[in-house]
Amino acid sequence: MSNNICEGSGSVSSKEFYQFLNYARRSCYECANILVVIQRRQHITEEVKQSLFDKLEHLSRKIHSFQKALLPS
Repeated sequence: MSNNICEGSGSVSSKEFYQFLNYARRSCYECANILVVIQRRQHITEEVKQSLFDKLEHLSRKIHSFQKALLPS
């Protein structure tokens, strides 16, 4: 996620940066899927998975808010 945001910050346009933020948001969902897999394999508890889900959801919302700020009014 952070690599997508960093790479996008070097973009020449807000539209391009917006797309990199979109990649970062999608990475939140990829991470959530990985958490499901490692919880099913009993490497983490359900409680740890849910806590991390909550943090990923919060991060996804923050990225989305940032994206909206880039859009022209």
